[in-house]
Amino acid sequence: MKAEELKSKTPDQLRDSLVQLKKEAFNLRFQQATNQLENTARMRAVRRDVARIKTVLVQKATEAAK
Repeated sequence: MKAEELKSKTPDQLRDSLVQLKKEAFNLRFQQATNQLENTARMRAVRRDVARIKTVLVQKATEAAK
């Protein structure tokens, strides 16, 4: 997910994406704990996507406050 794509979304869409990614991260952690995780790089990608979404949400909130 690119930051440019995220900036074009509304805050509600971003929050929905954040919830989906957090669910995916939870499932990935369970798969890793049970040795069923095949793509370990996906965990890193999900964590970074969550961080990107949170960053864009904060940026949008500060722009709205001005």
